[in-house]
Formats: sequence, structure tokens, C-alpha cells
Amino acid sequence: MWVCGALCRARAPAQLGQRRLPESRRRRPASASFSASAEPSRVRALVYGHHGDPAKVVELKNLELAAVGGSDVHVKMLAAPINPSDINMIQGNYGLLPQLPAVGGNEGVGQVVAVGSSVTGVKPGDWVIPANPGLGTWRTEAVFGEEELITVPSDIPLQCAATLGVNPCTAYRMLVDFERLQPGDSVIQNASNSGVGQAVIQIAAALGLRTINVLRDRPGGTMVTYGGMAKQPVIASASQLIFKDLKLRGFWLSQWKKDHSPGQLLLPSRGADSGEDCRGGQPRKENKLWLQPDWAQILLPPLLAIGSAEPAMGHQASYLTSALVSVS
Repeated sequence: MWVCGALCRARAPAQLGQRRLPESRRRRPASASFSASAEPSRVRALVYGHHGDPAKVVELKNLELAAVGGSDVHVKMLAAPINPSDINMIQGNYGLLPQLPAVGGNEGVGQVVAVGSSVTGVKPGDWVIPANPGLGTWRTEAVFGEEELITVPSDIPLQCAATLGVNPCTAYRMLVDFERLQPGDSVIQNASNSGVGQAVIQIAAALGLRTINVLRDRPGGTMVTYGGMAKQPVIASASQLIFKDLKLRGFWLSQWKKDHSPGQLLLPSRGADSGEDCRGGQPRKENKLWLQPDWAQILLPPLLAIGSAEPAMGHQASYLTSALVSVS
């Protein structure tokens, strides 16, 4: 969802009136754009004075635009999305909370209108995004400190620029900060149709990484259980079974063998590459689908106990003189 277009077109309800945020909070992240001035300019903003349900605590208000100081940048907002973190911040359960009253919105892109005399990093016409969360992007215009902004190219799609600071950055940092991935390595991710997931796919491709992407199709899924090592019951919601057509199945190979002939055990459905030459459980050695890991025999010290040998329990120790280990 996007808020900037709606703010630019909306008329503030008369009952909300006009409001000026305290002068003392001029440099606070959520209110850095407002202070008293002799000839104030009016801007529209989505403001909340206390935490709670966004539908109840967020109000559209007219605010006064601060004068541009020496290190300030006057920005006209072009687009600002609604991110789940924005909602959490308004609710009061996010890790970073601005001083109230605050303007909502952690992401967005704006165009520089004017700069102060000591500003060197941006110029009028540049596109900028917030350097940190809590800036308050749900407004038509603002005056920010230069250090609170990052310039971005103006030739990328507007929606991409507006959402560049959170999801793509999250994806990139996860790819480079936790493991030393090399071109050809693989990354497995779930929820890969999310904003972060799609960014992971694109950034990984640019880095020469392969991605294995898992998506959940919530209606009509089948869960097959073939083992129960945890010895815990499988718990399923009745509503999921009824309304989502989810199916729970079990599979036991021993029972399957009793119900089918031996020739069906390794008989894929089609194609030589998929193992159709494996009738009767006789796969061809050159078929890569049937290659096993390389094994080597390693001699272990004699009388190496590998079992319980507590006399009180009446158990007899077992010994191993050699073992097979995978070296693949």
C-alpha cells in the first residue's frame, strides 16, 4: 500500500485543525521537519499522538514546514509505502519507537527541493531515502538534516526507490554477513515470494549464487509423514483440514513392499534419465540418479566399545574393528 498519493490528493478534515509540533523536537527523527516560522508553509501528514490501533490513533493533520537551516534539506515526498514495521511502530511493539507525537512511515523516496548553505552531499532535484528508521515519511513535504538522508538514482522505478531501504538491504546483508558464500554456492530460503525473498533471488543471481526457493501454497496441501524420531504426536488444526483441504498421510516402506511387487520398487514413471531402465531394482551404474557416495573402510582400534556395557544392567558390550564412513 502507498500513502503519498493519497496525502497529496486528500483534504484534511476540518475537525482535525492545524497543529504545530514542539520547537524543542526540531531534530527528533519523527518531527525533524517542523518548527515555528514567520510565514509557515502547510504540509499534510499522518500523525499519531499515542500508541494503539493505527485505524484509531493515526490522524491526517495540517502541519507547519520548518525553515531550512544551514545543514537542512527540504524534501518533497514522492512515494511512501506501508510496511509491517510501520504498523508495529504505531502499535508500540517495535524495537525502535520515536518520541510522540510522531509522523508515521519508515520508508519512502523524496525529491530535494532546496538545501541549506552548508549542505554538500545533495542538491535540488536529487532523489533521497531515509538513512535510518523513524524518520516519518507519511507526509507531503519535510525538512530533514542532511545526515538523515541517502541519495539514490532517479532513473529507477519510483516504487523500487521507495522500498529500497529495508527489504533489499535486509536481503543483501543476510547474504554477505553470515557466511562467506562463493559463486556457485546455493542458498535455501522459505517465504521466497516476500519482498525480502524476491530481493534475495535477484541479489544472489548478481553475486553468482544459486537459490532454492520454497513457497507455501496454503490450500490443498498434503503432508506425508514417514518417520517419527521425536516420538511426538502430529498436531493439526481442524479448521485447516476442513477449510483449506489439507491432507495428512503416512508412509511405511515395509507395508508398501507387502502391497506391491518387487519390480515396482525402483520404477520411475518415464525417461531413461529418470531411471526407467531400473526395472526389477537393477539400476544402471551410469545413471547419475543412482550413484551412491564414495565409501572407504577405516580400521579402528580393537576392542572399541560402541554399546552400553554397564554390568548392572546385564548388557554386554559390542566391539567394532572396522567401519564404513562416507568420504563424499
